[in-house]
Amino acid sequence: MSKRVFLIVLDSCGIGEEPDAYLFKDAGCNTMRSISRHPAYRNDNTRKIGLANIDGQEYLGPVEHPIGAYGRLQEMSMGKDTTIGHWEIAGVVSPFPMPTYPEGFPEEVLAPFRGATGRGVICNLPYSGTDALRDYGEEHLKTGNLIVYTSADSVFQIAAHEDIVPLEQLYEYCRIARKILTGPHAVGRVIARPFVGTCRDDFKRTANRHDFSLEPTGITMLDAIKAAGKTVYAIGKINDIYAGRGTTEYVYTHSNEEGMQKTMEALDKDFEGLCFTNLVDFDMLYGHRRDVEGYAKAYAAFDEWLGRFMEKMGPDDVVMITADHGCDPADTHHTDHTREYIPYLAYGKNIEPKNYGTQPTFSAIAATITDYLGVPYACPGKVLK
Repeated sequence: MSKRVFLIVLDSCGIGEEPDAYLFKDAGCNTMRSISRHPAYRNDNTRKIGLANIDGQEYLGPVEHPIGAYGRLQEMSMGKDTTIGHWEIAGVVSPFPMPTYPEGFPEEVLAPFRGATGRGVICNLPYSGTDALRDYGEEHLKTGNLIVYTSADSVFQIAAHEDIVPLEQLYEYCRIARKILTGPHAVGRVIARPFVGTCRDDFKRTANRHDFSLEPTGITMLDAIKAAGKTVYAIGKINDIYAGRGTTEYVYTHSNEEGMQKTMEALDKDFEGLCFTNLVDFDMLYGHRRDVEGYAKAYAAFDEWLGRFMEKMGPDDVVMITADHGCDPADTHHTDHTREYIPYLAYGKNIEPKNYGTQPTFSAIAATITDYLGVPYACPGKVLK
């Protein structure tokens, strides 16, 4: 049988504040603890692998004999966003934070953007996506001006109604912005945020979001695995996060449910290498919207699905479960990501149950995956074996 790793990122499912969380105004954050307090929360299968035995997770009730390898990973990069987190998971540490715009984007960015698109810009502030539609959606319908906004993360987001700006045109506007946003303005992601509706009371974002990411600044494990002639199958927004680099096959998804379905279907594919999945609903639908109940239910649904996935795994298959940052839905200070440790859970017939304690970098995942697949790759992380 061919060796295969199924790496699943529960987007934003952090497991407690990192030592420097106070620098990010995130002292006291803990996404996992917050959702575990809701009665809808279930962790039967992740707990069996070792979730509750990870440093700092004792409140979940440790099991006597975990069936997998487990630990918590600390971020070495200076950030708490999706791009930086995923890059570090894949072996590339970012010593400097990506630019953010707490007062909106400067004219040196907006002027060439307006010139190239032929459209005006409204909003241009850090904003919740749903609030941006409520406050600027009707003006957009009347004028055709693009709703441009950001957040505490390094993002340039463009919201437009699908009847006013067709999807392909919106994606082209994002490509234009991506070319402009370089050098000191090299934001992590340009994000298309299409929406529908007729007035502020019924505007809603559609599932046609698309991310246009900055290319990784170094060689990632995806690059190395692909160069070794093996498969890198990307599910969800993984292909976008790495700017299309290092993947051999990809599929976009519109929900956690679809992401889990595609990952289950990947078990029936004949390949050797990596299947890399991002489940974005945790972050997009529940973390940012401070929906503890929704987050807890989504985690329970994933955990139940994981049991069925584990039963279907082949003898040389490994499943790894992690996150890319936190987004504590019970944190009332803001609605943005939180600086947290991430979990590391690994299960498979070739995986020895073991506690790896606290590791100093997310890139231990890249080191471990490439080692298991027999792919030469150097990164700051230590092989967990």
